[in-house]
Amino acid sequence: TFTWVVLALNKIETSLRLPFGYSSARWIGNHGFSIGIDDVTPGENLVKQKQEEIHQNYKKCEDRIQQFNEGKLAVQPGCDAAQTLEAEVTMALNKVRDDIGKICMKALHWRNSPLIMSQCGSKGSPINISQMIACVGQQSVGGRRAPDRFIDRSLPHFPTKSKFPTAKGFVAHSFFDGLSATEFFFHTMGGREGLVDTAVKTADTGYMSRRLMKALEDLAVYYDNTVRNASASIIQFMYGDDGMDPSQMEEKKGRPLNFSRLFMKVKATCPPRGEKGLSYSEICEIVNERLSYHDMSPEGGCSEAFRASLSDFLIKNLAETLKRLREALLLGGEQYAGGDREYLENVALNISGITKKQLQVFLNMCISRYHLKRLESGTAIGAIGAQSIGEPGTQMTLKTFHFAGVASMNVTLGVPRIKEIINSAKKINTPIIIAKLLSAANLTAARMIKARIEKTLLGQVS
Repeated sequence: TFTWVVLALNKIETSLRLPFGYSSARWIGNHGFSIGIDDVTPGENLVKQKQEEIHQNYKKCEDRIQQFNEGKLAVQPGCDAAQTLEAEVTMALNKVRDDIGKICMKALHWRNSPLIMSQCGSKGSPINISQMIACVGQQSVGGRRAPDRFIDRSLPHFPTKSKFPTAKGFVAHSFFDGLSATEFFFHTMGGREGLVDTAVKTADTGYMSRRLMKALEDLAVYYDNTVRNASASIIQFMYGDDGMDPSQMEEKKGRPLNFSRLFMKVKATCPPRGEKGLSYSEICEIVNERLSYHDMSPEGGCSEAFRASLSDFLIKNLAETLKRLREALLLGGEQYAGGDREYLENVALNISGITKKQLQVFLNMCISRYHLKRLESGTAIGAIGAQSIGEPGTQMTLKTFHFAGVASMNVTLGVPRIKEIINSAKKINTPIIIAKLLSAANLTAARMIKARIEKTLLGQVS
């Protein structure tokens, strides 16, 4: 009988498994995470809003171009009329892309696959989604709009000296709509720059990394905590001025320990178990006594900064908070007695109090962890330093980034600037002096000084 029951159950299971298996596979196929054309098809409302946004900003650009042609355009500081026009038109066109991108992100359904990918951080960004669905935006070559490579025009398809967005590389269509012939050409100009940039940057950063490594390969930490080279010449008396391993730092701003987290850990793993909480003066006494030991002195390998930060956390933060809490609960005097006082003592202990055992465990844990985070003697810190500069160099962009139109803001950045620093270049590309005024609030004096420094041509004032 038992055998028949087992066979019957197996038969039922098989008959159920097949349709469930098929339906599950079909459901996963229909509802699984995938991307298709439907995900990037814009709705009617989005298309309408996009057209309105582009039309409004095109009108602004036309007005600026007309003012420029008539010589009525108000010039920005440090720019001539042409640079001012470029700055204002570029700002308007960048605003188009950003605004359309925001409209696009709002219009998408919460289950849209590219939107999910962008929001969870797996791949893509809002700009990628906006370019696929709404508007590709302004194409840049060397940080500027498409230059006039032919006779006073970017392509033969446009009138000479045209500064209109479509003639200077603005792509109003999305990848879903498809680009026009001129838009596609401008897009390939921007893409070509990216490819060349990547190829050149690889060689530049690779050579820079090699030179750094050869220059620093013999630097190491010696047993007296100094940094020396192969001939034992002292390069630094203490690595990083504190002798700590940067990769072991726990808190922001390079601090070795996160005291708050360690304190919570001690309170959780070492409960009071009926022990009385310490008063403000008792905490100060125990802390000062522990800080006087040899392992907390500079000779014992502890920096003054760490001693000060540990003392501040325990005395200024913890003990002061406990003192204010006890005053708030009226535990400073004799107002409460008996059961009420005992109850309030427990409240104070649970909120911000600490027992003698907890304080000792916390101090010992902080000090032992601090000493573990010190850099070991013999560490090849020169090679680590070379890698730490070389590796981020591969992530940098090669070309100088241009702030549209503002000549004074075109600063050498990225790989070229790093090369200037490492080569100790005597003549740098964009030298800048920042001169602060003695009376920063006096606008008239600032204008007079600016007028004396700035080169003014007759055409700018006539």
